[in-house]
Amino acid sequence: MIDADLRTWLLDTDPALRWQVERDLLDAPEHVWLATRARIATEGRGARFLSLQDEDGRWAGGSFFPGGFLDDPANQQLPGQPWTATTWTLTTMREDGMDPAPLIANDTAGKLERNARWEYDGLPYWDGEVDCCINAMTLANGLWLGRDMEANAAWFVEHQMRDGGWNCEWVEGSTRGSFHSTLNALKGLLDHEIATRGTPATRLARRRGEEYLLSRGLMRRASTHEVVGSFIPWFGYPFRHIASALNSADHMRRASLHEGTPPDPRMREAIEMIRESRESDGTWHQGRVLPGEVWFPLDVPEGEPSPWVTMIALRVLRWYDEGTGASGPAALPFS
Repeated sequence: MIDADLRTWLLDTDPALRWQVERDLLDAPEHVWLATRARIATEGRGARFLSLQDEDGRWAGGSFFPGGFLDDPANQQLPGQPWTATTWTLTTMREDGMDPAPLIANDTAGKLERNARWEYDGLPYWDGEVDCCINAMTLANGLWLGRDMEANAAWFVEHQMRDGGWNCEWVEGSTRGSFHSTLNALKGLLDHEIATRGTPATRLARRRGEEYLLSRGLMRRASTHEVVGSFIPWFGYPFRHIASALNSADHMRRASLHEGTPPDPRMREAIEMIRESRESDGTWHQGRVLPGEVWFPLDVPEGEPSPWVTMIALRVLRWYDEGTGASGPAALPFS
């Protein structure tokens, strides 16, 4: 159980968050959190996303960017990028746990096959393009919508770096893995494995990629052991493509639960970074929100107590502490 005030605060949220609180923090019976999750498409933010879909199956008239965005040179000077196009919207709904039934019923996957092309070379939507992060989201979204994505999964095997990571800039000549690209590739491969059991090659690629992150403690360069950039302690929600300590740890939690393995001790430093970021009231505050146009805010403004960051941090710490026998301030709310 968790503190009563924190419990009430976390439950007084959109169904997309509430069902995860019920399942991951409160150990609610399956029928309870399943009923909450079913509400996402009809009364939560998922319903809002569904109402914003274009007739041709896309959102904002584009695949990764809104339609016409790249045609206006002035847009290249804007901070960040828009988060309203098809891939980002599908990814948010999927990560929220929304039932894809409404999208399957209106043949979203078929409409995107017919109408959507990537901004990169006009490539067909479901074939993916050259960017690891984009292809990982496409892999997971296609599986979610019931498509055969085996060719997409195999792409990650073919494009894994010698060090075990991935890098979205491979097409520009990069030969070493990137934390961001690697984490996103791993998320897509894990979704593929959960949905299809994967293949020997994709399972091996995922384990090699996780070793890439774990051997670096989720946060340090292999060469200098320095923390990799300012994004590691950045706990802003939504994560988008950022490989923060929290985002990476939550992937490792999900992979561990899938495989039935304990937390890897090499995560300890990242876990303590998460633990120490907790505020005195038991919450975690929203980090820097990536700039760019959104359909509507998905969480609180920067600096305010964030229900999403708090839920994710609590479930990561609960999993880690219960799996390792650790104890500490963040373990206290759990009996």
